[in-house]
Amino acid sequence: MIYSTATVPVNPEGQAKLTRAQAWAGLVLKARDARLFLPPGLCTRCDVVEESATHFVREATIAGAGLREIITLEPESKVTFFQATGPREGAIINELYEDEAGALQLRFYCYLGLRGKEPNGAEEQAEQAQFDSDSGYKAALLSTLKRTRELLAEGRL
Repeated sequence: MIYSTATVPVNPEGQAKLTRAQAWAGLVLKARDARLFLPPGLCTRCDVVEESATHFVREATIAGAGLREIITLEPESKVTFFQATGPREGAIINELYEDEAGALQLRFYCYLGLRGKEPNGAEEQAEQAQFDSDSGYKAALLSTLKRTRELLAEGRL
């Protein structure tokens, strides 16, 4: 089983300030179309194929792997990606919250397994190491916030 977590401040010193609503809008847009947030060419398809009052379903191709995710939104708080098909099974969560000092934070955490692979085997251990590395999900959180600021500045969010 893979468990990883990372937290970054939404408004570090020297960056344009994002409100909770703006940060939330970025998370929702990323859930709907990851192509706008991931490095060019990493996500080649991202389509919302089903929508209801409680969730939507997206099908995407990310890093060459096809996947289907059921995505739930807890307004201005939490986006949960349930891995319905693809190389991983489990859930990935992005959460906005205020820390004890009242500063807005963005946290990622996941509980995942790799489909068809040995639990805690070499592949899962490598995936765990990638998630926890400097280029893992902490970098993805920082990139998401950076892209949200860019889209706001361009008037696209």
